[in-house]
Amino acid sequence: MNAHQPTRQVATPLPGGGVRIAPRTNRYRRTRRSELVIWWREIDRVLLALVLMLVTVGTVAVAASSPASAHRLSTQTKSLGDLYFFWLHLRFLSVGLFAMFVASLLPKETTRRLAILLAAAMLVALVLVPFLGNEVKGAKRWLWIGFSLQPSEFLKPGFAVAVAWILSWRVRDPNIPVIPITIGLMGLIAALLMAQPDFGSTVLFGGVWFVLVLLSGLDIAKIGWSVGGGIAAVVLAYFFYPNATHRIDAFLSGGSEFDQVDLAMRTLVSGGWSGAGLWLGSRKMALPEAHTDYIFSVIGEEFGLIACALIVVLYCAIVIRVMMRLADEEDLFTVLAAAGLTAQLAGQAFINILVNLQLFPSKGMTLPLISYGGSSTIALLLGVGFLLAITRRNPYLSRETTDIRELVRT
Repeated sequence: MNAHQPTRQVATPLPGGGVRIAPRTNRYRRTRRSELVIWWREIDRVLLALVLMLVTVGTVAVAASSPASAHRLSTQTKSLGDLYFFWLHLRFLSVGLFAMFVASLLPKETTRRLAILLAAAMLVALVLVPFLGNEVKGAKRWLWIGFSLQPSEFLKPGFAVAVAWILSWRVRDPNIPVIPITIGLMGLIAALLMAQPDFGSTVLFGGVWFVLVLLSGLDIAKIGWSVGGGIAAVVLAYFFYPNATHRIDAFLSGGSEFDQVDLAMRTLVSGGWSGAGLWLGSRKMALPEAHTDYIFSVIGEEFGLIACALIVVLYCAIVIRVMMRLADEEDLFTVLAAAGLTAQLAGQAFINILVNLQLFPSKGMTLPLISYGGSSTIALLLGVGFLLAITRRNPYLSRETTDIRELVRT
């Protein structure tokens, strides 16, 4: 302490009427400050900046799309203000950013345990959805627990970390049947999701599972069997699962959902390169779910194709940044968990964008970190918090060359 700096003191009354003067301790405050300093040194600040840029873009995009959805959902008895969904989005966003920040402060082991517990809890909730869930537009995906909760959204980050943890067991014992275990878990989740029905989320979970299994060292023959199995599953779903049949037929031969996607595509390109300007778009007023599924088209109309291209670049930059961060990582769990969380976020983003470009069947899937959402916004930001925590590293420690390629060869 500086000799010229006055010492802060605390006066404590004594039973006899006197007063004891003692210096005030700052140890807790220094400890909390030091934790934040360590967090700031270890966190991937580039990745954090990219995520916050997408969140900022999303906030503006929700403000742009809110009037369209508010007018569409207003009734004779209840009129929604133009910025109704924008103000709601700010509430969910504040909760999600807080969850991201808290999760990013956690040590890697604590993050792993929390994510696995989250996956287990949401799996139980997913079992309850068909019996206790609220039905919206013909699908049961939400539970009411004082507020509306969509278990599948919170299962996404937990699933990626849990599968990465299971696959990393083979480092300790190569004889553990980790692939069959994860196949069983994936099959259970797929069955529960398709019962809702939610074919889009089933495809996304399957894609994340495939990426993780591929990175874990699956040999070429088994990769071929996995790809063949995935194609067979889609074919069977088309013939025996009405939800998949309806979506694929609508994409190939037209129908109400095709008309929505066609309208989204026309809305997207109507703004040209520079867009019509904030709140100046007109085609968006006819879009269903303008603030969620088709927000990318609203961005195209009001801010232009250049803005859409920049959003795609931001998503690609996140993927590339995580890959760079993992390039010299020697821990298999870290590689798999980070890759799974990134695949989940990027996969959902590019499915949504392809739907808006009329290149993929409609999935009812939001654009991550940009679309309006309750459970989806909070869960996605929580997943980003997990990703930031798992990829934290001490910048002053040298790292050994990864040995994962040797594991792949075994």
